[in-house]
Amino acid sequence: MSSTDKNKAKLEQARGMAKEIAGRFSGHKRTEADGRTERSKGDLREAVLKLRDAVKR
Repeated sequence: MSSTDKNKAKLEQARGMAKEIAGRFSGHKRTEADGRTERSKGDLREAVLKLRDAVKR
């Protein structure tokens, strides 16, 4: 797993978490849902990278 790909996944997770929290505090359900989606994409990206790394070994 390259460090750039790992950083992209972590950044996507953090950005999603920030959007989700902002949506909760502001009461915007759409922003909250977008944040959850973005965080899930980051989680999925990280899982794929870990799987790819495990297959290489």
